Amino acid sequence: MQRKSTRHRAFDPDPDAPDRCCDHPGCSEPAGYRAPKGRDSLNNYFWFCLDHVREYNSRWDYYRGMTPGQIEAHLRADVSWQRPSWKLGTASAGGKAEFNEDDILDPLDILGATRRSRAQQARNARDRKASAEAERARTVPEPLRQPLATLDLTWPVSFDDVKTRYRNLARRHHPDTNIGDQGAEERFKTISTAYAVLRTHFTRQDDLVC
Repeated sequence: MQRKSTRHRAFDPDPDAPDRCCDHPGCSEPAGYRAPKGRDSLNNYFWFCLDHVREYNSRWDYYRGMTPGQIEAHLRADVSWQRPSWKLGTASAGGKAEFNEDDILDPLDILGATRRSRAQQARNARDRKASAEAERARTVPEPLRQPLATLDLTWPVSFDDVKTRYRNLARRHHPDTNIGDQGAEERFKTISTAYAVLRTHFTRQDDLVC
C-alpha cells in the first residue's frame, strides 16, 4: 500500500485560503493564493487564483512611488530590522545612561570574574614595572649614583647620552652665560665633576672590553 504524502507541494493553494472566488475582476476560479494589497498594508491580502497571483506578482514593486532618498532610508532601516539603534556606549533612545556592566544580570558572575581578572593583570603589570625599576636601581654602581643624579640621568645609560646631557647643562650653567649669578660657577663645577666621574667609568669599561 502506497502511503499518501501530506507534504505541501509547490504551487499548491494556501490551506488557509477563504472559500471564495478569485479577486481579479471577472474571474470565477477558486481563490487559493494571497498577495499583499500594498506597501502599507502587507498583512491585508487579495486572494487570487494561480494565474492571476502570478500576474499580480510580476507587476508588484514594493518601492513604487518612493524617491531614491526614501528608498535608501528604507534599506538602511531594514539593516536594523526597522528598530531604533544607537552607538554602543552612548545613551539609548529611551534616555538611559551609557552602558554599565553592573546593570546586567550576571548570576554566574562571569562579568565580575572578568573585571577581577583585568584588575589583577593591571596590578601584576604595575608590580613587574616597579620590580624592574628597583632592580635597575640596585644595579647602579655605587660611585655613579651621585653623578647620575647630578646630571638627572637614570641607569642604565650610554656615554653618548651622558655627553649630550653634560653639554646642555654646561651651556645653561656656565658662568659666562650667567653673569651676576654667584651660584653659577659652583653648579658648573658640580656638573663638570659628575661628568668626569662618568667619563672615567665608561673609558675603563671600553678598556676592559679591548
